[in-house]
Amino acid sequence: MSSAGSGRTRPRGTPALPKPVALAAALGVALFVLPLLGLVVRAPWGSAIAELASPEIATALRLSLVCSLGATFCAVVLGLPLAWLLARVDVPFRGLLRGLVMLPVVLPPVVGGVALLLAFGRRGLVGRWLDAAFGITLPFTTAGAVLAETFVAMPFFVLALEGALRGLDTRLEDAARTLGARPGVVFRRVTLPLLRPALASGAVLCWARALGEFGATITFAGNFPGRTQTLPLAVYAALESRPEAGILLSLVLLLVSLAVLVGLRHRWLGVT
Repeated sequence: MSSAGSGRTRPRGTPALPKPVALAAALGVALFVLPLLGLVVRAPWGSAIAELASPEIATALRLSLVCSLGATFCAVVLGLPLAWLLARVDVPFRGLLRGLVMLPVVLPPVVGGVALLLAFGRRGLVGRWLDAAFGITLPFTTAGAVLAETFVAMPFFVLALEGALRGLDTRLEDAARTLGARPGVVFRRVTLPLLRPALASGAVLCWARALGEFGATITFAGNFPGRTQTLPLAVYAALESRPEAGILLSLVLLLVSLAVLVGLRHRWLGVT
């Protein structure tokens, strides 16, 4: 019997979903939806404005913006040449180098914070020299929070840019070189405009990751209000004394993350 005769409306070529698979998929969706629903249901909406307008929250929000934007700037300045190196230069052990660059993505953030302490602490490999030569101390400072966020978030920018560089049509760059343009001019006038969408999406994704960073920041920079206490750290502190404020701040971070993912879905998933 044809699908028309049996009254079925399933599109032609679409396989029927087995019930066990459908049940497992529903449980998978519930695993993501229920915790978010819990935040929405338990949020103290009646006091939301007063809680978010408190001086402590305003300070944490301002500091989060400063640190995350600073980390994004550092990631762009350092990550663009690094992505170029990985995508365009045949360097020895390039696979190992790429693995090292991507390591913070899978590394436990607390371990990243410990590694930063051993490298940039007062007795660290580089921190000892910075302190002795310039009097620069990074741990437990705002600059330290920026460094921790850069360490964790920059791989996302490098990953986005390396993929874009590999997929770039090089014929325009070759044509510019044939016409006598210098490498710097080719990069500035041809390559960068072609990379603009990837630059924007990579920077936004990097910023969102920096904004939500917790483990490396609290380990390397500490949790000092007004100096290193960003929004994720403020959530951690508020849950002990002011759970309502912690829930509201969690919702703020949730909405930011959701907006970034929805806005960049065409870049990462190829959907509209």
